[in-house]
Amino acid sequence: MSDAWLIVGLGNPGAEYEKTRHNIGQMVIDELATEVGGSFKRHKARAMVLEGRLGMGGPKVILAKPLTYMNTSGGPVAGLAQFYGINPEKIIAVHDELDIPFDTIKLKIGGGEGGHNGLRDMSKALGTKDYYRVRAGIGRPPGRMQVSDFVLKPFSSTEAKELPFLVGNAADAVQLLISDGLVAAQQKFHSAS
Repeated sequence: MSDAWLIVGLGNPGAEYEKTRHNIGQMVIDELATEVGGSFKRHKARAMVLEGRLGMGGPKVILAKPLTYMNTSGGPVAGLAQFYGINPEKIIAVHDELDIPFDTIKLKIGGGEGGHNGLRDMSKALGTKDYYRVRAGIGRPPGRMQVSDFVLKPFSSTEAKELPFLVGNAADAVQLLISDGLVAAQQKFHSAS
């Protein structure tokens, strides 16, 4: 099996979804791509992929953005894991999380999907829930707004000012998770909230 890490940013394809709350995972992947260098290429597993190393002499990573819609993310992730020979314990899903406040990062391995259809499809396709999740908080919808409407809307103007920090923190959390492990990353990012 490969010693590389597969880091997947969950989201929806297409320009109309690019800046929505549901696509924060892909924004984080783009941020990590600046660290890795190079450009994304289309992979037969229906994903845009960038292979490289995080930092000088850092671990090999495969950054991936599925080209399917959020609810069918599992196929591309399982396809990439199989293609590169990566076990679930070396997979990190970066995604939006309703149940934590905006501008907050939480990390975990396994557990429930909290109604997140992208994670549910990933767990089903991988045959396990035991992969890492870097959860970027987007908060709950205001008033009676439907969750589905909320996640497909762009960030508010106030949130947009803080968004680069949230994306940067999530990218840092991914790197710390890989370099120092889950507990160290949790201690740093969970105490910040």
